[in-house]
Amino acid sequence: MEIENRIAVVTGAAGGIGKALAIRLHQAGARLVVCADLDKEGAEATAAEINGVAFQTNVASEDEIKTLIETVENEHGPIDLFCSNAGIMVPGGPEAANEDWQKIWDINVMAHVYAARHLAPRMIERGHGYFLNTSSAAGLLSQVGSAPYSVTKHAAVALAEWLAFTYADDGIKVSVLCPQAVRSAMTKGHEEGVASLDGMLEPEPVADACLKAIEEETFLVLPHENVLKYFRNKAENYDRWIGGMKKLNRAYK
Repeated sequence: MEIENRIAVVTGAAGGIGKALAIRLHQAGARLVVCADLDKEGAEATAAEINGVAFQTNVASEDEIKTLIETVENEHGPIDLFCSNAGIMVPGGPEAANEDWQKIWDINVMAHVYAARHLAPRMIERGHGYFLNTSSAAGLLSQVGSAPYSVTKHAAVALAEWLAFTYADDGIKVSVLCPQAVRSAMTKGHEEGVASLDGMLEPEPVADACLKAIEEETFLVLPHENVLKYFRNKAENYDRWIGGMKKLNRAYK
């Protein structure tokens, strides 16, 4: 899909990948970039840089995502691209509190569901549209130290797959972003963590990889090239992969 003259929405746009995506979409000629974030001031700051529109949105709330979509379409025009990018990390395993499991599920998974639920029918009626959903390399592999993150990011990949083949004949395209460590508020203080073994990327090259995928209509976006190798290794020999992850778990406990 060509970005020029399109209307795009980016959640989590106050910083990190979301902010870089918003700026890159503007530079690529988008007609309007809507910068949505729970952090109202951060969203407004990003929007001010690109002559965009800021929208305070809690992506864990279906009503707020529905309102975001309806407001943008009513006041500005049809949304061509929805970048469902906001996400959080919760450490721990099964012992993590129910409230934490529910919060990360709502933000890392249900936010994508809500966006598709309320925007896909509009896109189907128009015969075109694009979803860029942010997951993580943890969605293809796993995350040492965080079962909630691993589980929700796997679910985000599964949803993106389902959307891609289910709505393909309706003119809807889907890409899913699966990076390792990217410099952001989430990764601050974890620069030496396991996700940084192959290096921590700045948000800008990640945004560039997303734009390339959208323009080429490629499903899987892998800014860290080694992720594909690890993913193949996992599929070829699951037991060997589990053994490797066991070593990582010992090293990064």
